[in-house]
Amino acid sequence: MTATYYVQNVLSQVKSAINEQRPKVSTSRTLLLHDNVGPHKARAITQSLREQGIQVLPHPAYGPNLLFPILKDRLAGRKFDSIQDLAKAVNSELRTISEENYQGVFRKWQIRMKSCIESHGEHFEGQ
Repeated sequence: MTATYYVQNVLSQVKSAINEQRPKVSTSRTLLLHDNVGPHKARAITQSLREQGIQVLPHPAYGPNLLFPILKDRLAGRKFDSIQDLAKAVNSELRTISEENYQGVFRKWQIRMKSCIESHGEHFEGQ
């Protein structure tokens, strides 16, 4: 995924959802957590987020995407003709994950963030 694609397709959808859910606040005072992959750090993305008033929360070093195992299991063995087909499949699967599962992922994320703080940002295992 390129920075341009992320700004034009992903962030635009995030912004639309925020504006829909919080029309009086818009994207100002919004906090975003995304992982440390290269495109997320690209100048085009960080500038777009800044311009929209979206603050990026720090992601722990080596912090996993805790939804990845769920998505990996659900998409295993499937082949996609384009990045758009893959994105549609991922979005579709994300919509089917129960609120309880999301809450469990969030609890695991809280534990990992606490471990990261306690280790002063150093690498840690087993959380």
